[in-house]
Amino acid sequence: MSASFYFYDLETSGINPRSARIMQFAGQRTDMELRPLSEPDNLMIKLTEDILPEPDAVLVTGITPQATNVDGITEAEFLKYFENSIAQPETIFVGYNNVRFDDEFMRFAHYRNFFDAYEWSWRDHRSRWDLLDVIRMTRALRPEGIEWPFAPDGKPSNKLELLTSVNGLDHQNAHDALSDVYATIAVARLLKNKQPRLFDYLLNTRDKQAVKDLVEAGKPFVYSSGKYPNSYQKTTVAVSLGAHPGKQGVLVYDLRRNPEDFVHMMPPELALAWRTYPEDETMRFPVKTLQFNRCPAVAPLSVVISDTVARDNIKLDIETINTNYEKLLGYPNFVNNLRTALKILDKKQQTELLASSTEVDAQLYDGFFNDRDRTAMSVVRAAEADEIASLDIEFEDKRLTELLPLYKARNFKSRLDTDQISAWEKHRYQYLLSGGESSRANKFYKRLQELSERKDLSANDSYLLEELKLYADSIMPDEST
Repeated sequence: MSASFYFYDLETSGINPRSARIMQFAGQRTDMELRPLSEPDNLMIKLTEDILPEPDAVLVTGITPQATNVDGITEAEFLKYFENSIAQPETIFVGYNNVRFDDEFMRFAHYRNFFDAYEWSWRDHRSRWDLLDVIRMTRALRPEGIEWPFAPDGKPSNKLELLTSVNGLDHQNAHDALSDVYATIAVARLLKNKQPRLFDYLLNTRDKQAVKDLVEAGKPFVYSSGKYPNSYQKTTVAVSLGAHPGKQGVLVYDLRRNPEDFVHMMPPELALAWRTYPEDETMRFPVKTLQFNRCPAVAPLSVVISDTVARDNIKLDIETINTNYEKLLGYPNFVNNLRTALKILDKKQQTELLASSTEVDAQLYDGFFNDRDRTAMSVVRAAEADEIASLDIEFEDKRLTELLPLYKARNFKSRLDTDQISAWEKHRYQYLLSGGESSRANKFYKRLQELSERKDLSANDSYLLEELKLYADSIMPDEST
């Protein structure tokens, strides 16, 4: 089977993949010349009775829980379809900010439904690519032939709906997953047509080994990332400081900044600077993590050395870059202090994560499952509907033990016996109503009330909020449970 792109997009019930859910999935397979190979996929996924969507998210997407339950399929049905029909060998999964958003939702959905959370994106020569950073680098280095949008405040913007609008590309219904898929393909065609060399270069260097080879060569390189300022077109020249202590990647330094401002700081000072975000983006901490497996947009420094247009576009002073690089070489202990600072930050982050994500749904990254449990997971996936209620499997990982009754109730509720239904209702009560004023239900209703009092609500917004209230009322557990 030859390689193909699979462009996909999700609409979700919120922004946190640990607690929110996919409500709409859409995708289109194309050949490497971006020509459609099949009919598109466009699926609604039922929202289960333990999940309240974020009202703000529903106002953006226009998708109500009622719509998913009328027209949708269960998560388990969706994942089986995805694995059997979409995740074909040599598929390149592509989206617009998918690496940081959509791919994470897909991982957590796989995890909750006893599939491997990662294999879908790499096994059988599959891979992934993200057009957002491709757009950023194209705007920064090779902007010719493309119209580039600006936000209402006058700042450069790379939002998909703005990009399609100024370039006359069809995008009739932004935040509908299938419409966004078509728009992403149209943008890919625009890039490939107007800047084919850069398009092909970034496609061919999406592989983590190719990224690793360039970044770890010890030389400065061009790097486009959302972490960098708009005034520099999200692009700078960076250099690797050394391996990240806990991720497949490196710590990189923004060579626009004078290292003498930071190299004498002790780890606690570095940690404080790292998590401080001054309003002036150009003054933010110049160190960040570059992960090899996240398709970063990186290129050799040579692409800007002889291109005055690109250098002017990103306001790059090569002399400053070279001077700061030489200074940085004189402080080899800087990276050790940074790693210690990172441990301070990670400890704080882990404490916050443990406090907010104690439910099993959120524990994907607590570790990998062993071979014995992976075999047992396949038994769960293969079970027929009439076998689910009696399915009793011993797992070594307690996460799977806790997930199994949730998997049964969320996907096969009508097949459960009385005791299993009772356990499900207790779970829903605890999940939605525990915590008093800080409960999920209370926060949901409070936000509904806040939004309903806005003066700029449209008739459709009011309708959506009313539908959300009706839905929430209909699924609230009996407090006598």
